[in-house]
Amino acid sequence: MSIIVGARVRLRAVERGDVKMFHEWVNDPEVTRGLGLYLPMSMADEENWFEAMTKRDQSEKPLAIEVRKGRNWKLIGNCAVFGIDQVNRSAELGIMIGDKSEWDKGYGSEVMTLLVRHCFETLNLNRAFLRVFTENIRAVRSYEKAGFVLEGRLREAVYKIGKYDDVLLMGVLRSEWTSRRKEK
Repeated sequence: MSIIVGARVRLRAVERGDVKMFHEWVNDPEVTRGLGLYLPMSMADEENWFEAMTKRDQSEKPLAIEVRKGRNWKLIGNCAVFGIDQVNRSAELGIMIGDKSEWDKGYGSEVMTLLVRHCFETLNLNRAFLRVFTENIRAVRSYEKAGFVLEGRLREAVYKIGKYDDVLLMGVLRSEWTSRRKEK
């Protein structure tokens, strides 16, 4: 797969040199508040993740998220399509914007829009879905902008920072995505 390019972001293959920055981000409590991570990760853990990632099927390898800064590109996070179900043509999506200086600039919505397009135009899927904590209001808005709709709620399904939170299931169908594109 070549680089996936949007108006302000690009998605490229994750490289070994990205691991140091990922390690920093997955150990930042503000970043991991909205993620399923709840314990510190060592550099060895992150390197093991990278090695395991290189063995995944090409369509399920994580992608680095970069934004244009002048004539250069700046790494701000990563994203992935995973758990691809070939029979039902469905997959789960995930994203981490680890660089907090780039939060609240709409990059998450653009990345998710690119991932959804990738799911339908490249991977020939029929449905893309994700899970998000109800407390992560910024992420929910971002996913709605990218076309995701609420499909369900897992009540008190996650325990983080001393309390339970619901997990929202959000998804988008190829037919919805196609209809939305025709409207624009």
